[in-house]
Amino acid sequence: MLNTAAKPFVKLVERYLPDPYIFVLLLTLVVFAAAILFEQQTPLAVITQWGDGFWGLLSFSMQMLLVLVAGYMLASTPLVKGLLDRLARLAKTAGQAIVLVTVVSLLASWLNWGFGLVVGALFAKALARQIKVDYRLLVASAYSGFIVWHGGLAGSVPLTIATPGHFSENLIGVIPSSNTIFAGFNLFLLGVLFVVVPLVNRLMLPKAADSVYVDPAKLQDEPPPVSSSERPADKLENSMVLALLVGFAGIAYLVQYFLKGGSLNLNIVNYLFIFLAIVLHGTPRRLLHSLQQAIQGGAGIVIQFPFYAGIMAVMIQSGLAQSMSEWFVSFASAQSLPFWSFISAGIVNIFVPSGGGQWAVQAPVMLPAALELGADVSRVAMAVAWGDAWTNMIQPFWALPVLAIAGLKAKDIMGFCLMQLLISGVIISVVLTYF
Repeated sequence: MLNTAAKPFVKLVERYLPDPYIFVLLLTLVVFAAAILFEQQTPLAVITQWGDGFWGLLSFSMQMLLVLVAGYMLASTPLVKGLLDRLARLAKTAGQAIVLVTVVSLLASWLNWGFGLVVGALFAKALARQIKVDYRLLVASAYSGFIVWHGGLAGSVPLTIATPGHFSENLIGVIPSSNTIFAGFNLFLLGVLFVVVPLVNRLMLPKAADSVYVDPAKLQDEPPPVSSSERPADKLENSMVLALLVGFAGIAYLVQYFLKGGSLNLNIVNYLFIFLAIVLHGTPRRLLHSLQQAIQGGAGIVIQFPFYAGIMAVMIQSGLAQSMSEWFVSFASAQSLPFWSFISAGIVNIFVPSGGGQWAVQAPVMLPAALELGADVSRVAMAVAWGDAWTNMIQPFWALPVLAIAGLKAKDIMGFCLMQLLISGVIISVVLTYF
């Protein structure tokens, strides 16, 4: 039934969803118009806000590029590639491959969102090399696991309000993760999604006649070039001693970092990927060859993230994001506020695809409303977190690393993701409101 229901969504998206670069250009114009019409901003003021914020995600853009590059380099090492291939052999059929990649992506995304994006995409490629399965759905399944990230260990909203000195502490105090990430309603919601998301993906599996397959040979990495030159420079490029000395120095830093109580964040994930790749590739030449292959998929990140930074600046500085949130709060009750917080966060996320940035916009609206209505503040905060994660299923911003690794376009996977959006939206709304 879901396969039949998903078909029109898949065809609709394939036909009408433009390249993510075109999507962000159209989104820019929509935000310009909305700020001018609804916030009475002058065109010059909007352009100024946009231009001033254009480089606001510059460091984050580099982090995301490194998520792609470092993850690819690590996965292309003989050890990790062999492990992924052996894990992929657990799936014997196309349906099992869809379920397995979804579960792996869900687990990895729950641990850390950057880790989940890379692992899911790389594992999808490993499965496609061994099993004949619709490659679009396989990659979409890998990306669908990302929906749980904000309810997991790296969720920026629950971690922010659990940190002493956060910007809303004077209103709500410090809320421990036992009331958010490890609260009963959140664990129950995660449990439901860990069952439903893989099941929905499996039920969307197209028939053989409708499936799109990929040649496994095209997913194989090019072998590193072999050099027989006796130049001193070539000897350094092929030096295992040089690579291992630097690689183990980096790993030693990580050991002492975690022994001192350091936590997993995006920089640490990238650091871990890079130095493991240095060690496991064995020589600088092999690492650089892997880097050259990896960097080819990063063009979308480089060009699109500055535009999203500009959009976020207009949404925040013009007051548009705050007005959207206030409108939803205006007709909420204590019981329905989590639901409306979830919906408003989902809409804002399309324009401000950043968990921390979105919380900075919505917290000043949602938290006073929760206190005034007597609503559960922890639940309202998690509703914003889940709304932020929910519409990532149709927002190509976070899919760019996955698509780059997989070699697909947004239109190839977003039809399947749209079905996940509809079903998960109902589930999350019900749990946040009634459980």
